[in-house]
Amino acid sequence: MDSTRVDRWLWAVRLTKTRADAADACRGGHVRVNDTPAKPATPVKPGDTVRTRVYEIARIVEVTKIIEKRVGAPVAVTCYVDHTPPPPPPEERPAPVAVRDRGAGRPTKRDRRLIDALREHAVDET
Repeated sequence: MDSTRVDRWLWAVRLTKTRADAADACRGGHVRVNDTPAKPATPVKPGDTVRTRVYEIARIVEVTKIIEKRVGAPVAVTCYVDHTPPPPPPEERPAPVAVRDRGAGRPTKRDRRLIDALREHAVDET
């Protein structure tokens, strides 16, 4: 076997939980094969670079082995080389933002103290 569908490969190497999720990501424009937007039926072969953004996680992987059936995680990791850059260190991440449910009303005194503490903590880290 020299190539397979990109949606099937993404599912088989466990980058997506279901094949339907992989197909939806392709249709939504979140998958690129060799910097070209990919449809679910786009073929992938060893040496191709697959860029994907699934479950709010961006991944860049190079295909090393073609599989069509879902396999265990230790075997799946051998089918690609991960070129994803590491996440930024904690000091470069944006500060957390206090979020309240819409229509929750005015913050209570306790809520106000928690919000102030969160803001002070964010200022101390910078």
